[in-house]
Amino acid sequence: MASLYAHFPAAGNAFSGSNSVVPASLYVGDLHPSVTEGTLYDAFAQFKSLTSVRLCKDSSTGRSLCYGYANFLSRQDAYHAIEKKNHSMLNGKMIRVMWSVREFDARNNGVGNVFVKNLPESVNNAGFQGMFKTFGDIVSCKIATFEDGKSRGYGFVQFEQEDAAHAAIEKLNGTIVADKEMLHICNKHQCKCN
Repeated sequence: MASLYAHFPAAGNAFSGSNSVVPASLYVGDLHPSVTEGTLYDAFAQFKSLTSVRLCKDSSTGRSLCYGYANFLSRQDAYHAIEKKNHSMLNGKMIRVMWSVREFDARNNGVGNVFVKNLPESVNNAGFQGMFKTFGDIVSCKIATFEDGKSRGYGFVQFEQEDAAHAAIEKLNGTIVADKEMLHICNKHQCKCN
């Protein structure tokens, strides 16, 4: 996989005189194939500490892999970018914006991971995240979809803390959504979803 990296000067220095700048990187997913690095940069340019964006591309075809990264000098700006841009439309497609977790073990160790099945087609990523956000900080949240964008009826949520995952499972497992579906929720280590 090849990726392009576009570096742009930060739009103004909102942190002059401050030593408390903590850089942050955001994952931006579910991008429309037509999104370019310029488009991605423009989508986040309102956040003054944006320093660069990167659109990931297939190394052999050069086509977009439909995800990228936005990098900030300020963790606070990154937080505001998530709040404002997550589930917003870009080139006609709803995008997902979340903290970039680059440590393989942190993403794949199963801690805080929740699997949800029997999701009605009417639930989109924004609604799905809304169902779980009261239980704790969400690292990532996604409904699996077919090529045409329709729901496969299941999704994944990764919480920052394991206790948030347990609380969500305890409270939401077996609940009815859209007057007809009963959710089945479990974590990666205890799931018996056959």
